[in-house]
Amino acid sequence: MSAIEVEGLTVRLDGTLIVDGVDLDVAEGEWVTVIGPNGAGKSTALRAIGGLLAFGGTVRWHGVPADRLSRRERAKAVATVLQSPVVPPAMRVFDYVLLGRTPFIPPLGRESAMDLAAVEEVLVALDLESFAGRRLETLSGGERQRVFLARALAQGAGILLLDEPTSALDIGHQQEVLELVDRLRAERGLTVLATMHDLTTAGEYADRMFLLAAGRVAASGTPAEVLTEPHLAEHYRVKVRIIEGDRGPLVVAVRG
Repeated sequence: MSAIEVEGLTVRLDGTLIVDGVDLDVAEGEWVTVIGPNGAGKSTALRAIGGLLAFGGTVRWHGVPADRLSRRERAKAVATVLQSPVVPPAMRVFDYVLLGRTPFIPPLGRESAMDLAAVEEVLVALDLESFAGRRLETLSGGERQRVFLARALAQGAGILLLDEPTSALDIGHQQEVLELVDRLRAERGLTVLATMHDLTTAGEYADRMFLLAAGRVAASGTPAEVLTEPHLAEHYRVKVRIIEGDRGPLVVAVRG
């Protein structure tokens, strides 16, 4: 069964067509990554699929049209980690992660013991319990990224949308975060839809990939089917060499 079904997705920003008729699907428990050159519409499409932007076409989560759900119901179904989340000043890690429980807290109500327990569980799972009292601005980039992920997981949603989850991280923290997501996907049965710039890294973790160019799907399939020299030459305008790796194609840029 598909966890995400997208048909004819279109998004306009300030009157400009950014996403133009995108179709994609993600099976339950699958990891799908969207790649493409700058300006291809990757992040815009992801935000629309997550219900954060107005769109045309159809988006279904577990067979239910997303636009038929209330904001609270959407938050229980899908959690999104943006590239640069807005962080309230002087907010401590525990309180920030607790924001993920907002869909479960009644209006004008207070968090329950169940909500607090859910936050504690996530902090332990992501090895963040020692950071609970720290302010977010005192953390390193890798630590903050784990906190952003923790808030999303605290929502208890089965679908996780990740917009460039490693863009601000060094190579060590990139691997740390992605391995963590993959482990949690296996343990919790999460469905992951991500956008990524690093093509080799994307190919190592994704089950399938979609290549966007000028707002449209230019290629889709397994990493080996999408990360080809002709596809990348055409849409990234770069000369590369593809080397077969243990966990996916290795994309090496070469001088012309």
